[in-house]
Parts: sequence; structure tokens; C-alpha cells
Amino acid sequence: MANLLDDNIKKQIKEMFSEMEKPVEIVFFGSQGEACEYCEETLALVKEVVELSDKLSISEHDLAAEAELARQLHVDKAPTMVIATRDGERLVDHGIRYAGIPAGSEFSVLINVLLLVSKGDSGLSEPTRKFLSSLEKPVHLQVFVTPT
Repeated sequence: MANLLDDNIKKQIKEMFSEMEKPVEIVFFGSQGEACEYCEETLALVKEVVELSDKLSISEHDLAAEAELARQLHVDKAPTMVIATRDGERLVDHGIRYAGIPAGSEFSVLINVLLLVSKGDSGLSEPTRKFLSSLEKPVHLQVFVTPT
């Protein structure tokens, strides 16, 4: 498959990634056994992104073959990326999932999420952090986008 990112985009992303602090692992779930629209393209794109920084890595998993790991990481569809860090051998799950291909404007969201996780800081204001820390029940937040 041909490169999906041109040299100019790669240069811009490398500059942004120079600000990364901690390593980030993208835990990719695809599906080999059944038709998975965009799995191949998503994996190819993410591999290109990972090549742009030595602070990024990817681990590839099959949703069906590694169902227990998928369950542990709350992944139920392919393609899905779990954005994580490592504490020694332990995977640190920050609760961030990206399902589908990060195409169009969603690509910049992926790049920014990788930077935020690497820095270990959400960038939220102190009042927002205070409000969130006061929540008494877990919140399951999902953001959906469509290419139209």
C-alpha cells in the first residue's frame, strides 16, 4: 500500500511530536476473520504516524482471536485504537478509544490526543478539573462524527 501521508504532512507531525514527553502505545484492534471496513487502511495510517516519533509504538491485535484482551480494554468493534502508556510492563489505560479511521479533520484529533497523553496533561482548566473531580458516578462519554 502506498504512503497515505505526504512529506509535508510528515514534517509537520514530526515537529509537533518533538514536544512528546512520555512514550505512548497505540493498541490497535483489527479483525482478520471477518470483513472489516477500514481496518487495513487504519492500520497503515497508524503505522505511518508511529514511524514519525521514537516515543510512539503500536501493538496489533485481532478482535476475535484476542477477545479477552479486547474485553479487558472495553473494545467491541474494529478498527479501534486504545491510546495508552506504559508503567514498566504494565499497560496504563487512559480510557481513550478511537474507533474507525481517523480521516479528514479527525486525523488532527488523533495527533493531538497522542500529544496530550504523552504530556500527561489534558489541558483542562482548574475549574473544569475541580468539577470533574466532584463527580460521584462514572461517566461514559462518546463522541461520534460522520464524514458528511
